[in-house]
Amino acid sequence: MTKSYMATANTVEHKWFVIDATDLVLGRASSEIASLLRGKGKPTYTPNVDCGDNVIIINAEKIAVTGNKMDDKFYYHASSYPGGLKTRSVKEMLAKQPHKVLELAIRGMLPKSKLGDDMYRRLYVYVGPEHPHQAQKPEVYVLKG
Repeated sequence: MTKSYMATANTVEHKWFVIDATDLVLGRASSEIASLLRGKGKPTYTPNVDCGDNVIIINAEKIAVTGNKMDDKFYYHASSYPGGLKTRSVKEMLAKQPHKVLELAIRGMLPKSKLGDDMYRRLYVYVGPEHPHQAQKPEVYVLKG
């Protein structure tokens, strides 16, 4: 009888990938990046172990959304005071904090636990084509979608 392989934190190898977000659709790109962060494409995937890779996203301000989401999709933030609910559309978010649009979409697709927090810490989103992770020698990753 063969035994199943279970990855542990000591045996997992985390690679570095860089993704250019220019003209990528927000939801499709986010789901694939979340899968990379979880490590679901690896043959050694174990659900209860952080076996994903480090992902660097550049040109976050050039992400695309389909349909009327630029004006119809809203992000909400409450200040915990009466009447303190603040809303921003995707257009406003891309103008003021373009990296937050991708971060929020990807964070929502990760597990809501300490394991998901560890996976989220390996996501790096940058506005513009430059990033400070050249020493890690990241590989260019082309998304399928």
